[in-house]
Order: sequence, then C-alpha cells, then structure tokens
Amino acid sequence: MQSGLYVSLSGQVALDRRLTAIATNVANMNTVGYRATEISFHTVLSKTGEQPVAFASSGDATISRHSGGMDKTDNPLDVAVSGDAFLAVRTPAGTVYTRDGRMAIQADGSLQTLDGYPVLDAGNTPILLSADAGAPTISKDGMISQAGRQIGAIGLFRLDPKAKLTRYDNSGLISDLPATPVLDFDSNGVVQGFVENSNVNPVLEMAKLMTISRTFENSNSATQSSENSMKDALKTLGATSSSA
Repeated sequence: MQSGLYVSLSGQVALDRRLTAIATNVANMNTVGYRATEISFHTVLSKTGEQPVAFASSGDATISRHSGGMDKTDNPLDVAVSGDAFLAVRTPAGTVYTRDGRMAIQADGSLQTLDGYPVLDAGNTPILLSADAGAPTISKDGMISQAGRQIGAIGLFRLDPKAKLTRYDNSGLISDLPATPVLDFDSNGVVQGFVENSNVNPVLEMAKLMTISRTFENSNSATQSSENSMKDALKTLGATSSSA
C-alpha cells in the first residue's frame, strides 16, 4: 500500500482548507465587525493496514472572538462593542449576533442595522425610537435617550464559549447555544460614535500564506517521490515477469 500518497493527499486537502480560510479573511479585512476564521488541525490514525499510518485531518474551522480595533466616526447611530459581548439583531434566520454597530432610524422609528434588520434589546424585543426627536444619546450600558428622555436600551449578549458559531452574511454569527444578556458593564459596553474593525491581522495572514505555500511544495515533492517509487516498482515487476 502506497500510504505515502494518501498521507500527502490528506495534507494537501488540509492545506487547501486553510488557504480558503486565509483568502476569506483577507477579503474581509475591511469588513466592519468581521471575525476571522481559524483552522485547527489534528492527525487521524488509521489501523487498516499492518502498520498504523497518521493522516492529517481536513481541520476544524473556528471563528475568532478577539476584538478588532475601533475607528471614530462621530455618527451618533454608530456603536462599537467593547469587551466580550455582541449586539443582537432579528433576521429571517432568527436571532443573529454581530459586532457591526452601524444603525439607522427608520420612518416608523424602528432602530435597524444598515442591512435592515431590527436591533434588539436585552429582552430580544426590537427597539423603537422617535423618528423626529433628533439624534439619540447612547451610554456605555446601551441606554438610549432622546431629547433628555430614556427610550430603551441596546441589548448586549455573551455567547457561550462552547457554542458552535456559523456565519450569517459577513459579520453576523448564529450560535447553537443560547446567549445570555450582559449585566456587567464594567468590562463590557458600547461606545457611541465608533465602529469596530475586522479582527483580521493582514501581516499574520500573509505569514500564514507563505508557510502554507512552502508546506504545499514539500507535500507535492513527497507525492511525486511516492509516485516515482511506485513506477519503479512496476517496472521492476514487469522486467522480472518478462525474464521468467
């Protein structure tokens, strides 16, 4: 059994998945609130033959929860989330969590994202403001005031560390476990007039790309060596059969 071929192939499949993740991260390095995709690898041990062989898995994709930098916009309807928390919005797919805090007040007073999704409070209820009461003031705990009167509060939610996250659009995340409202505003909160950048580190992504390129070349060389070994074995067997 030419196990070397299959080991090399499994490594190339894993590298291809990591390359796809890097390409997606780089493409979204300027997407507000985007969370980078990270790939973790482990080996798979096969005992189907006489000797166990270690193969590379295709890798497990995870979404980084590290914060990105903040940019000042001075737009009163922009908020950046600080700490380990997310905003919640209502979408056709259900509740989606995001760090993209760019919002707009609709004609009916509803507070929505730029994509048209209602922003939710801590009770998962859409927030309704006054469309003609002027720009709101938003405090660190998410409390919204208009014309000196408290209207409501933007909900902040913490995602379970064990939750499996899937993407919705670019910056949205769907959790397979319930999120919990944030009650600690010492280390968590919102900052009005700012937006959070993507947490993609372009220098690190380029370094990963260079490493993958070198690794892929080495894996390809191993594949070619295994193929040449098989061809030589077949030639030897053919010559032996002809002389017999």
